[in-house]
Amino acid sequence: MKKQLIIIGFLLGLVFKTTAQQSSVGSSITITLDEAIAIARVQSVDAAVALNELKTAYWEYRTFRADLLPEVNFAATAPGYNKKYNSYQTDDGSYTFVRNNYMEMSGELAINQNIWLTGGTISLNTSLDFLRQLDGTKDNRFMSVPIALTLNQPIFGVNVTKWNRRIEPVRYAEAKAAFLSATEEVTMTAINYFFNLLLAKENVAIASQNLENAQKLYEVAKIKRGMGQISENDLLQLELNMLNARSAMTDNESALKSNMFKLRSFLALSEQDELNPIVPDTLPGVQLDYAQVLDKALANNKFAKNIRRRQLQADYEVAKAKGDLRKISLFAQVGYTGMDAEIAQAYNRLKDNQIIEVGFQIPLLDWGKRRGKVKVAQSNREVTESKLRQESMNFNQNLFILVEQFNNQLTQLRIADKADAIAQKRYNTNVETFMIGKISTLDLNDSQVAKDEARARHISQLFYYWYYYFQLRSLTLWDFSTNTNIDADFERIIKL
Repeated sequence: MKKQLIIIGFLLGLVFKTTAQQSSVGSSITITLDEAIAIARVQSVDAAVALNELKTAYWEYRTFRADLLPEVNFAATAPGYNKKYNSYQTDDGSYTFVRNNYMEMSGELAINQNIWLTGGTISLNTSLDFLRQLDGTKDNRFMSVPIALTLNQPIFGVNVTKWNRRIEPVRYAEAKAAFLSATEEVTMTAINYFFNLLLAKENVAIASQNLENAQKLYEVAKIKRGMGQISENDLLQLELNMLNARSAMTDNESALKSNMFKLRSFLALSEQDELNPIVPDTLPGVQLDYAQVLDKALANNKFAKNIRRRQLQADYEVAKAKGDLRKISLFAQVGYTGMDAEIAQAYNRLKDNQIIEVGFQIPLLDWGKRRGKVKVAQSNREVTESKLRQESMNFNQNLFILVEQFNNQLTQLRIADKADAIAQKRYNTNVETFMIGKISTLDLNDSQVAKDEARARHISQLFYYWYYYFQLRSLTLWDFSTNTNIDADFERIIKL
């Protein structure tokens, strides 16, 4: 599992899927933990959800980036026809209605650009309007605006462009980190299903061995009972053990089928395939330092970027509320215009065209409504800061506990491995000893229970080791076995 494991996982998953599809119906497929992880990263529903969330964040970020670039627009009316009556005031002050019957066409080409520094917009326009009167003189009129430069600028309002340039890159970085973390979380789910199936498989093997031994011991006990070497009670106990072993075998076979169905479903494999999980034989074998883990988590984890984004959004809300206390805007346009009955002449004898407007809105009496909004925004920011401090403390604490659990888990795994070997050896010895009549059925049953529990504990400790390991990877986005960042080619992934 090296850098850019996600892309490798895609390729491995596709190769494995092809192999599985070529297998015969009902075939047995040997699957390792690495293969299960690779398939889960590609084919699971959780992986698809994570990918779609990444795509959504990507296009939202692309939209933000596009807002920073010049935008070219063309607007036209071709044609427009009006035949109606409009009110008209005569010289003596009275009103009458006049009939209008005309056709018009217009076109405008504009280049618009947001001003990053001030939050305003600047536009470069050119337009041409045509009007044909259909009643009366029935003449044509053209009006041209060869060039016009327009500025719209809020004076005290919040600079939305500036704040978006601060917030949106952090939001997208958070989304990318969330995708990588979600991919590691898919791995954790795959590990859970894989080890559940592995434990079920081991339980079936244990139950099969126990049933075989119980049947052999019962047959031997019947012979010994006939020779008077054991009591009727011991014989009945061994028969009961055999019946219990058959019941346990049935239950474990059912659990195996159930866990196999869950893993197949999660990996989106055929229901006809029988999976044969293999116990992982290699471990990363790393010892982690909390300070280093915390440093990687704060640098890479989505949580750190989430905190930064929420802090920026709280600051933005305060700035927006303060900007709404008073509104002053500037509108200015400079350019040239021409008008004539001929289109060519409409571009000659151009005249200046200038407009300058300064509008403002200052509340004289609003009963403290706007200042109240500022106070609310400031209070919300303080609440957010308090929550962020608490969440940071909880994050650090949980990370410390997880590091301690992982470092301790390798020792627990080694103890469980040794205990498994000892319990198996003890049980085999007790079976041989019972055959020669030197221990009771109670001692034999006790050693069998201890053997089964030791084997299950070994699988369980192995599961926790891998689960903790990938949980730390998901929190730090760091591969501790190779000391490299967990990264991905996001452009390529989005295009897949």
